[in-house]
Amino acid sequence: MPRGNNEVYLTFDDGPHPTITNFILEELRKVNAKATFFCIGKNADANPQVLHQISKEGHTIGNHTFSHLNGWKSSFDAYKSDVQKCEDVFKSKLFRPPYGRMSLRQFFLIKRNYKVVLWDVLALDYRHELIAEDCINIVMANTRDGSIITFHDSEKAWPRLKIALPVILNQLISQGFSLKAIPDS
Repeated sequence: MPRGNNEVYLTFDDGPHPTITNFILEELRKVNAKATFFCIGKNADANPQVLHQISKEGHTIGNHTFSHLNGWKSSFDAYKSDVQKCEDVFKSKLFRPPYGRMSLRQFFLIKRNYKVVLWDVLALDYRHELIAEDCINIVMANTRDGSIITFHDSEKAWPRLKIALPVILNQLISQGFSLKAIPDS
């Protein structure tokens, strides 16, 4: 993302989740931050009220496939169908491949209709062997102006996220960063 404005871009993958995503929204409100939520279609379909709340609060939403398909382990047609199935649940111009993986052919198909968004800072909040302090240290040591930081609004990440996110948000703000959503246009 652009540099020179002391901005970082917060992203959350795998939701929406009825309680975890609401916790994230509350923490973002506390510090007047915006974020981008890369939603799995089946989770968005199951939690339409949470999806609506994300948008209502001024955050952006991106396609993360319908069922969290790994592009390297999926046929072209299956991947294409899963992306479209997510698009049928909600519209977005942003796309993030699950695991950051897709074939070159899948990429060229996706980039026709979407802005493909990866990251440069991964909180690793989904890793069971880590503790919240590890996630805090990873994010704070690697974030710089223009960084895209990825967290997860999932049960797998929850034990670390619930502790790490408020600390990270406050530390980023104390370092003078503006916390932004990725524009969806």
